Amino acid sequence: MDHFLTKGKRTRDLKRICFFLLLLCLITSVCPDQDYYSLLGISREATSREIRQAFKKLALKLHPDKNQNDPAAHENFLKINRAYEVLKDEDLRKKYDKYGEKGLEDHQQGGGYESWHYYRYDFGIYDDDPEIITLDRGEFDAAVNSGELWFINFYSPRCSHCHDLAPTWREFAKEMDGLIRIGAVNCGDNRMLCRHKGINSYPSLYVFKTGMNPAKYHGDRSKESLVNFAMQFVTSTVTELWAGNFVTAVETAFASGIGWLITFCSDRGDCLTSRTRLKLAGMLEGLVNVGWMDCATQGELCDNLDISSSTAAYFPPGATLTNKERGSVLFLNSLDAREIYHEVMQHLPGFEMIPAATLKDHVAHHRWLIFFLFGESGKSNDHDFKKLSFLLKAEHIQVGSFDCLTAPNVCNDLYVYQPCVAVFKGRGINDYEIHHGKKILYDILAFAKESVNSHVITLGPENFPGKQKEPWLIDFFAPWCPPCRALLPELRKASKQLYGQLKFGTLDCTVHEGICNMHNIRAYPTTVVFNQSDTHEYEGHHSAEQILEFIEDLMNPSVVSLTPETFSELVEKRKSNDIWMVDFYAPWCGPCQALMPEWKRMARLLNGLVSVGSVDCQKYFSLCHQESVQGYPEIRLFPQKSSSSHQHYSYNGWHRDAYSLKRWALGFLPRASLDLTPQSFTDKVLNGKDHWVVDFYAPWCGPCQNFAPEFEILARTVKGKVKAGKVDCQAYSQTCQSAGIQAYPTVKFYPYQGAKKHPFGEHIDSQDVKVIADLLLNKVEDIKNKRKKASRNKDEL
Repeated sequence: MDHFLTKGKRTRDLKRICFFLLLLCLITSVCPDQDYYSLLGISREATSREIRQAFKKLALKLHPDKNQNDPAAHENFLKINRAYEVLKDEDLRKKYDKYGEKGLEDHQQGGGYESWHYYRYDFGIYDDDPEIITLDRGEFDAAVNSGELWFINFYSPRCSHCHDLAPTWREFAKEMDGLIRIGAVNCGDNRMLCRHKGINSYPSLYVFKTGMNPAKYHGDRSKESLVNFAMQFVTSTVTELWAGNFVTAVETAFASGIGWLITFCSDRGDCLTSRTRLKLAGMLEGLVNVGWMDCATQGELCDNLDISSSTAAYFPPGATLTNKERGSVLFLNSLDAREIYHEVMQHLPGFEMIPAATLKDHVAHHRWLIFFLFGESGKSNDHDFKKLSFLLKAEHIQVGSFDCLTAPNVCNDLYVYQPCVAVFKGRGINDYEIHHGKKILYDILAFAKESVNSHVITLGPENFPGKQKEPWLIDFFAPWCPPCRALLPELRKASKQLYGQLKFGTLDCTVHEGICNMHNIRAYPTTVVFNQSDTHEYEGHHSAEQILEFIEDLMNPSVVSLTPETFSELVEKRKSNDIWMVDFYAPWCGPCQALMPEWKRMARLLNGLVSVGSVDCQKYFSLCHQESVQGYPEIRLFPQKSSSSHQHYSYNGWHRDAYSLKRWALGFLPRASLDLTPQSFTDKVLNGKDHWVVDFYAPWCGPCQNFAPEFEILARTVKGKVKAGKVDCQAYSQTCQSAGIQAYPTVKFYPYQGAKKHPFGEHIDSQDVKVIADLLLNKVEDIKNKRKKASRNKDEL
């Protein structure tokens, strides 16, 4: 009986536990086994804007402030916050897509988040405004270099003035829609971009246009003032037409294939304002000439044109100008610039349709941007695309279209299986690139301009590199993958720098799945350098600079791959003055993979000062076991030789970027600079016969602490030609005052030119070691040459 009672009790307990777990799962709307995309309810193709919008929606619903009775609310919110923090960052998103959460172990997860009020009122201010384009780091350059006019609001979500401006900025964007691109950059999410652009206050409003320095707006923040400022940059022309110039102006334009949009103003009806006409001239620039006529003074001409009241009319090329045949003339009843623009653009012809028989001839020697269509499928209703021919004219890029249904074999040979846009670079049918970005005018413009001047080609089975002698960099990607799309423009930039040394190609794994499987491609993008039988995978950030660094490192390796034998010879038996840094890693370890590009960059920064190596602990397990390596990556520094060759220091810092690691390593170098007292500053620097460079600092100053190791590198770089010293301005304030020091750190040069030096010396306005070193060595060389010249002149006398 007791047994059955116990059994019944256990059954009830088990049911309670199951019920509790089920209830917990129901309460917790976010299940722990979901990936980050599922947590936010988005696809893997989601854009930055879509990620923000999805997170904001969830944040408002699941925030602990709104779920105070839910004990799991805090943990649930941390999960979606973590998902957002990773997916909004291109580099972290790439690591997550490739390695899952394991690849993020080196990226510490924060435990904080903002209040519900912040997500409701401050987060993603302009994400829901169709007229305002929110630009992130990866989109900014493509936008402002497209050739279109941009007015961009750099803001901070915590700035009250930014929120005060937001309603006006929205109204202004609607007013300018179609004429100027109105953008917004959240400097909270894009700190490096804003810092690079010199943004130090919010909101900062700038106009950008290719070939023009950015223009900052300083006026009052009313819509009318913003419009007046923006219109200054609309340089299009509105022509006043009259009997003396009408026929010539119209016929000249017609001969060039350009029509006229003319506003006729009379005493009957409303006439388009001068600002509306100027807007239309800007919106239609290069496609349609815009003019106006005063029928009060040009009555006879208006009568001949059968104009009896105020109106606007579009005359297409070849239109009859008399009142006998007016079928081709489009009369417009609207006074709204945007509505008129759409009506006129509808009447403009589309792109040239290229016949299959002549496609090869078209692209053999001329640059082309071609829209590949499949009958009616793929045809765009975006009339803005008709501007492409004019906007790409300076790049000598022609624009056309090709119907794949008329010649499917041609499109199959180009791996075109759906509507798309491609650039042919004027070097034949096989030298082309397909656009995988947004189907928006500015994005296509940027792609076309970048692509024709780059050396990236589209690969497939027919032209995929085999055993060629020349090395190739191949990017395996999927068009739906945002990090892939972010990498493509950077590849184009890098290809221009490495032309002749390396070939660049891209392979779409959604089309060529077999080739990708053959090369064991499991995540996108995967970028690999093939050098005959050697392959090297690129693991760095999405930037041309780091791709170039990666290639440079392949050509001239900065990190020594150590074996048990070379570890013993180079590290354990190192020379007395040698310092080594060694990374003990495992190839399967996510944090190790994340560290590798930073490790190589650090090695280049420490070149000549510290030797850098790495040990593959999967390959050389016994060596790592012998060295008591417990986890990966294990970073160790072996200092200058002491009594024990095994003496080392382990790096325990949170940050594993190149600059943090470099700063740590430099702390173990013996000092190359001298600490100066008031007496030694006077005797050695001011009265001595050597050139000196001096770092004036304060111990409590953060920038001084960061600059200290850099100054030691400088001291070593100029050793033998310039002596280096440091003055502690907290301990010796009088000395710093007499030297005219007003900020820390301050670097000054005291050259010896045959007389006592001035206490103020020569201020050096840089903290870049290479810049300072080049400056000092050039100055020393100039002084040396002047002395030689003076000596020759003296001998001649």
